[in-house]
Amino acid sequence: MSQDIRDLVPASCDLLALGEPTHQEPAFGAVRNELFAQLVELGFRSIALETDRVAALAVNDHVLHGTGSLDSVLREGFSHDFGALAANRQLVAWMREYNRDRPAQERLTFHGFDAPTENTSAPSPRSYFEYARDYLQIDNLDIAGVAGDDDRWSRAEAILDFTRSMGATPEAERLRAIGEDLLTRLYARAPELIARTSRAEWLRARTHLDAGLGLLHYHWQAAQPLGQSDRICLLLATRDTWMARNLLDIRGVEAERGPTMLSAHNLHLQRNGSAWSLGEMGANWFGAGAIVDSLRIGSYFFVAASLGRSAALKLGEPEPDTFEGFLQHRITDWGLLPATEVLPGRKRVDTTPQQGYFPLDQATVDAADAILHVTA
Repeated sequence: MSQDIRDLVPASCDLLALGEPTHQEPAFGAVRNELFAQLVELGFRSIALETDRVAALAVNDHVLHGTGSLDSVLREGFSHDFGALAANRQLVAWMREYNRDRPAQERLTFHGFDAPTENTSAPSPRSYFEYARDYLQIDNLDIAGVAGDDDRWSRAEAILDFTRSMGATPEAERLRAIGEDLLTRLYARAPELIARTSRAEWLRARTHLDAGLGLLHYHWQAAQPLGQSDRICLLLATRDTWMARNLLDIRGVEAERGPTMLSAHNLHLQRNGSAWSLGEMGANWFGAGAIVDSLRIGSYFFVAASLGRSAALKLGEPEPDTFEGFLQHRITDWGLLPATEVLPGRKRVDTTPQQGYFPLDQATVDAADAILHVTA
């Protein structure tokens, strides 16, 4: 057992994916921060979190250049209310301080790799296309007039009820054509645009366009007339596919600077298939990590995380014959160990859906490179 990730990560690692079994236990954020600081000493120069990729651009501006206040970027640069987490405040503040007097090539960068969606809503693509239009300096394109009221897109019914979805409407088709045309213009004028602004500004415009087109596709998927389980499965797979494409883009930017650490739920990062169930509903799909690893773009190292007990979740001590029970007996506070050292066990069954906790199982352990266990 070790608390030093440098004891486990191979020198060839390009992407180190650190999972967490629930977003509700604050100890995982603190451990993530400590491990990222260790990885920086190995040459890692970027971190990508499970948060909106476009919103996270503001966080990256802050850690690189000091743009905006810490409070403002935590409020505006994170989705899913993750900006309110103390560990994320500490991470952003530490990255800014680390970068303050360093040359550009040595500075740390911050990325989000998630979609700009919540569990039951997805916004209009309007603002994303308008950003690209303004960057391209196109004056006669009324995107707002085509998209209409943003509330028609962002309301919960637009995702939960296919008959209320905007995804298959004439407005969506027109916006898709606009978005694809803007993307073509962005690439066609790349030499001119980059010379006038910068490669970073060009990439920012492309990131907005990718998000707008991704939202249109997500809304189109929500418009499919499917049963509830099939619908949920389709949307979960669509989100993780989007996340995987974001990760590939991020690595395209970061590959020459150094490896990247990822931080997200185990379900998004594990190599084996992901599963979710609630009552009679269920879904099985492949997460972003499984997709990225299968493409062999770089060396992928996955650390699956588990939790013993938690006051925050009201989660009790695990049974001794579960995976968590074995780890709880072996580790004090928190620790890392090779996945091959975890003995076969039983999947714990003392969790509730409200805890958002997904226990370890044999398939996840077998497909992991290492295990992080927090005793809490």
